[in-house]
Amino acid sequence: MSPPALKTAAPTISSSLSSSHSRSQTTSRSRLDQVASHIDPTARMASTTAFNADVVPQAPEDALFGLMAAYRRDTDPKKVDLGIGAYRDNNAKPWVLPVVKKADELLRKDPDLNHEYLPIAGLAAFTSASQKLILGDESPAILEKRATSVQTISGTGALHLGALFLSKFYHTKEPRTVYFSDPTWPNHFQVFSNVHLPYKTYPYFKKETKALDFDGMISTLEGAEPGSIIVLHACAHNPTGVDPTQDQWKKIADVIREKKHFPFFDTAYQGFASGDLAKDGWAIRYFVEQGFELCIAQSYAKNFGLYGERAGCFHFVTASAADAESTVQRVASQLAILQRSEISNPPAYGARIAATVLNDKELFADWEADLKTMSGRIIDMRKALRSKLEELGTPGTWNHITDQIGMFSYTGLSEKQVLKLREDSHVYMTKNGRISMAGLNTNNVEYFAKAVDKAVRETE
Repeated sequence: MSPPALKTAAPTISSSLSSSHSRSQTTSRSRLDQVASHIDPTARMASTTAFNADVVPQAPEDALFGLMAAYRRDTDPKKVDLGIGAYRDNNAKPWVLPVVKKADELLRKDPDLNHEYLPIAGLAAFTSASQKLILGDESPAILEKRATSVQTISGTGALHLGALFLSKFYHTKEPRTVYFSDPTWPNHFQVFSNVHLPYKTYPYFKKETKALDFDGMISTLEGAEPGSIIVLHACAHNPTGVDPTQDQWKKIADVIREKKHFPFFDTAYQGFASGDLAKDGWAIRYFVEQGFELCIAQSYAKNFGLYGERAGCFHFVTASAADAESTVQRVASQLAILQRSEISNPPAYGARIAATVLNDKELFADWEADLKTMSGRIIDMRKALRSKLEELGTPGTWNHITDQIGMFSYTGLSEKQVLKLREDSHVYMTKNGRISMAGLNTNNVEYFAKAVDKAVRETE
């Protein structure tokens, strides 16, 4: 037998040789990596990321923001921007509402104003006033304490908070499905799919008539899985500008009740659409009066011009029942948990502006006057555009321009015509023919009408 010392010596030598060989290989690889990185500096970096192109593909550019960028690059003095979803005055300039200026002045002079955190649910003076604005002062939901509200980051934040709440707590016997109008605001799809709620669409806009496809909408809602979440535009439908009549809303409510669907209202244009706050909020108030349990996403971007301040509110209304108040309290507690994990506390400035106006009778009256100014100018532009197209004898019918309401209009122009307008006349709108009426004014409406006339005639 070999001595014990020799038994351990051999492996030690072998291990040493192996270790030396391994260090040599590592050194060689390191030198090769250095040479490779000198030849192609990206080669070393590409091999170390966990987020390569297969895992994180390049996302497409947002179509609307891409359109805005193209407009800014255009140097033609006659260019027209009909893509932007924001109000512009008759000189195509952003308009700060006079009442917002008054509120801003009051806030700046307030000696007690500070920049401390708001509560998780937001500024109470804002959320309570928002509830009354959308539901009505004498709403049974408010009187019976079956509504709760949370301040959000504008309407998008309200949609997200509501979608997240439903994803976590709304359960049905059938697979949960969200239904959007076809077409709808594109961000709806992303907001709800991000919280893993599958979606489908219901017919809404009929190209042949350039009006509401009411029969198609009702048929789809009737055939939808019981308990589906139905997203509805309260007024000034984005992007078509086509709204149901009050009788049609009643029929929609009947079907949703019969199928036990869950209504989720998106309201971004109350007061901005018609100039009448009650009229623009009618559909929501009707559903509440009918005893529906529902959600509302409310934005103050358009009707206060607080685009960048991101002032919004999410409302949950439960059905009338003996335990309604208890239900609301439990829902409110869970909404606070979700809000805390998402944004912790909402931003204060926009909410303070809106609350100052909503809670003061004189300022509220001033705001209503400002709403009439904005909505009135939009309505005037609709009338002017239709009139000029009909004077030119532009092929087709154009009554839908004035039949529609709100900021947007589905013109019926084809993608080919839209691109021709951009190329020939430097007019920018989305490819589906949607225009922002706020981009028209007395200085460019005739130019736009003639450009449309030319594009339609040359693409017939």
